[in-house]
Amino acid sequence: MAKVNDNYLKLPGSYLFSTIGKKVNAFAAANPDKKIIRLGIGDVTQPLAPAIISALHSAVDEMADAATFRGYAPDLGYEFLRNAIAENDYRARGCDIGADEIFVSDGAKCDSGNIQEIFSTDNKIAVCDPVYPVYVDTNVMAGRTGTYQAETETWSDVIYMPCTAETDFAPELPGKTPDLIYLCFPNNPTGSTITRSRLQEWVDYANRVGAVIIYDAAYEAYISQEGVPHSIYECQGARTCAIELHSFSKNAGFTGVRLGYTVVPKDLKVGDVALHGLWARRHGTKYNGAPYIVQRAGEAVYSEEGKAQLQKQVAYYMNNANYILEGLKAAGYTVSGGVNAPYIWLKTPGNMTSWEFFDYLLEQANVVGTPGSGFGPSGEGYFRLTAFGSYENTVEAIDRIRNLSGC
Repeated sequence: MAKVNDNYLKLPGSYLFSTIGKKVNAFAAANPDKKIIRLGIGDVTQPLAPAIISALHSAVDEMADAATFRGYAPDLGYEFLRNAIAENDYRARGCDIGADEIFVSDGAKCDSGNIQEIFSTDNKIAVCDPVYPVYVDTNVMAGRTGTYQAETETWSDVIYMPCTAETDFAPELPGKTPDLIYLCFPNNPTGSTITRSRLQEWVDYANRVGAVIIYDAAYEAYISQEGVPHSIYECQGARTCAIELHSFSKNAGFTGVRLGYTVVPKDLKVGDVALHGLWARRHGTKYNGAPYIVQRAGEAVYSEEGKAQLQKQVAYYMNNANYILEGLKAAGYTVSGGVNAPYIWLKTPGNMTSWEFFDYLLEQANVVGTPGSGFGPSGEGYFRLTAFGSYENTVEAIDRIRNLSGC
């Protein structure tokens, strides 16, 4: 008789954004006359840049010709894309990362969930709190997190690193020693960042205790301030302790196209075992590669034309972020983020819980955001808004919120 993976049964409820989707759909069905503005899920709204569209068309034409048709992609990804990534995202920033240390995939979400497969289930993980749910949920699925404690909404075998207003929404070094450390900067959901010197402390700590950092840099394109690192490999010693995840979704609008990559340096070892080889084995066995046409589109991201167009697109979203940030401040909200990240993190008014504020905004302003408690217990009493809507909808949404009474 077949048996299920019991670890899946430990997961409380559904995935955060599935729950939000159900609530919003129910409200829309009951209120068909209401215009709902969605500033919840981090999905982009601007069309793909012309340089990317041109590359897609050219690649599609290649696929129509037997002389230029491509089948399965190389395990690590096409060399033209990996070389472009290595040159622009790493060597240009003084980071020692080679093209053969880059693994192209269909997105950072998948990689952030799959990377834990190469580690033993005995490893203790440390996560920021609040945190992107995928980091925790995939470790639950693997059986690495212990038992769920409903009263605290935590897992017994997970080391939580509270990110609060007192810490500027950045984690401090954990009191207990972890084996795997998940970090994300600029941060999702809080929009916070840390300095290069502070990140160096994490690298030094990981090397000292023998931990591996899984560093999610999906939002690095939104960094505007000096001293904020775009990559963990800007820190000395990161090659021996860090794996880095990257996405084309937020910097180039590939949420529906799907492309990302993971960097596993050849110097990174657990004991005598090189993690590069393990990830290569997993990648080659379970993944057939991002489509050729998508990888050509990714290459166009690094063209001079593509860079200029995407810089304008990032600026468009950050203009939205500034409107949200300043508009909420003017309305008396306590807010952060929105400077180096497309996320704004706000304290819920009065004594409202995160979900109470979600319902309040949906019902009274017809605006959708994300309850902070969905990202972990330290997110209770907070709320996330994204800057990925159109400018017109963003302005309308914030003006609606400012016009609410009782907040």
